Amino acid sequence: MSHADDHVGTRRDFLYYATAGAGTVAAGAAAWTLVNQMNPSADVQALASIQVDVSGVAEGTQLTVKWLGKPVFIRRRTAEEIEAARAVDVSELIDPSAQNANDPTAPATDENRTLDEAGEWLVQIGVCTHLGCVPIGDGAGDFGGWFCPCHGSHYDTAGRIRRGPAPQNLHIPVAEFLDDTTIKLG
Repeated sequence: MSHADDHVGTRRDFLYYATAGAGTVAAGAAAWTLVNQMNPSADVQALASIQVDVSGVAEGTQLTVKWLGKPVFIRRRTAEEIEAARAVDVSELIDPSAQNANDPTAPATDENRTLDEAGEWLVQIGVCTHLGCVPIGDGAGDFGGWFCPCHGSHYDTAGRIRRGPAPQNLHIPVAEFLDDTTIKLG
C-alpha cells in the first residue's frame, strides 16, 4: 500500500493557497501603485503652505498671490470699507455663511471674514463662486468691493455676494498672522 494517495489533497491545497497568496500580493501591489499615484506631487505639496510678506501693502490696496493654483486677494481695508462692511445686515445677504475655512459654521458678518479683530486685513480666494472667473477689485462693482465682469456678480467690501448669479461669498482660506508683517496661508 502506497502513502502517496494520503498526500494528494494536501499538495493540491498547498498549490491553491500558494497561488491565492501570490495573487493577493500582486493585486495589493497593483492597487497600492494606483492609489499612490493619486497623491499630490512634490511641487504641489511644497505650495500647501506659503508665507506672504504684507509689509508693503498700504491701506486701501491689495496684494494678489498665487496659492494652490488659485489667486488669493490680501486686502488692507480702509476705515470706510470696514464701516461699510460692518453696516450690512446678514439677513440681506444672498449667502449667510462666512465661507471661512478657519470657522466653517460662522455667519457672514464682517468680523467672521477678516483675519484680524480690527477688520483691517481681508484674505480671500479670488475665484468667483459662479463659474470660477477672477473678479476685479479696488472698489469695483455696485458695492465697492469686487466685480466679476464675466457674468455680473457684485461683491461688497467684505467679499460677500450682493448681486448676480454667484451662489456663495468669496471663500476665506486657512490663514493666520505669524507676526505683524507675515501671513501664512494653509
